[in-house]
Amino acid sequence: MTTGMETVAVNKSITVNAGRERAFAVFTENFFTWWPKSHHIGKADMADAVIEPKVGGRWYERGADGVECEWGVVLAYDPPARVVLSWHLQGDWGYDPDPARASEVEVQFIKETDDRTRVVLTHRHIERHTMPEKVAAGVDSPDGWGGILADYAEAVA
Repeated sequence: MTTGMETVAVNKSITVNAGRERAFAVFTENFFTWWPKSHHIGKADMADAVIEPKVGGRWYERGADGVECEWGVVLAYDPPARVVLSWHLQGDWGYDPDPARASEVEVQFIKETDDRTRVVLTHRHIERHTMPEKVAAGVDSPDGWGGILADYAEAVA
């Protein structure tokens, strides 16, 4: 699919007050504890958000009504160094199962000291989406990855 856009990526980073193992665990295993409750695609309030800890695992939300809504798939799971997730949410925030129209979110956990970790997030291949401009604008907005990583940093501390 050609969108007319060049390769598009959003890059964010934050340093958290935690060792690498804890930073990775909070990001992946405790995802629901810090993910903004307003950031869901289901009709009901979000009751849980999950990153399954394996390559091929699901990345999804579960609503208060029990309905599960897919967000993507775990493409790489390498604790405590990095996790890579496919992002199947389009510019209208609807899910598209086609991997050809999915971007990727790579999160790296880089040790600075024993109790400080730099978390580097790269959301790449946004040009693959059906509405790439809307996806890029959303994930790069104040409520996008920058704000979400700030919430994550508070949860880790």
